Amino acid sequence: MSLTDAGKVCLFSGISGVITLDGEPVANARVVRKADRDGEKQDETTTDERGRFSLPPMFERTIAKYLPQEFAASQDITVFHGDQSYSIWRGVKRKPEENTESRGKPLVVACELHAEEKMIKVNNSPIISLCTWDVEPDPIEKVF
Repeated sequence: MSLTDAGKVCLFSGISGVITLDGEPVANARVVRKADRDGEKQDETTTDERGRFSLPPMFERTIAKYLPQEFAASQDITVFHGDQSYSIWRGVKRKPEENTESRGKPLVVACELHAEEKMIKVNNSPIISLCTWDVEPDPIEKVF
C-alpha cells in the first residue's frame, strides 16, 4: 500500500462486458452505474456497436477504513435502451478491496436483458443480476 492509497476503498470494481437483447448485441445503450457508501457516486458509458462497455473502478477515500465497523456499499447498474430501462446489477459490496465481486479476477460480464434475474452471494455480498461472470458463488447456507 502506498501513501496515495491511504483511506482508499473500492465501492465498485472496474467492470467490462457485453450487453445483448435476445442474443443480439445492444449498440448505443446507456450504462449507468451507481454506488453509495457515504453519498451516492455515479458514472456512465455507452455500449459500442458490438454491445461492449467498460467502466473503471470506483473509489472513495474515508477514515472509516481504519475504524472497527462493517464495510457496506450499495451497487446498481441500469441499462437504458430505446424507451426501456433494465436493472442488470444490484448488490451490496461488503469488502473494500477491488474485484471482490469476482474473487480477485477482473469483473467481465455478459448481460442478456431478457434473462431472468438471479441472486448469488460472493464473499458474503449479495448480488442480484441479469449478468453472468466467471465466479464461484458462496455455498448456499441451510437455515433449517
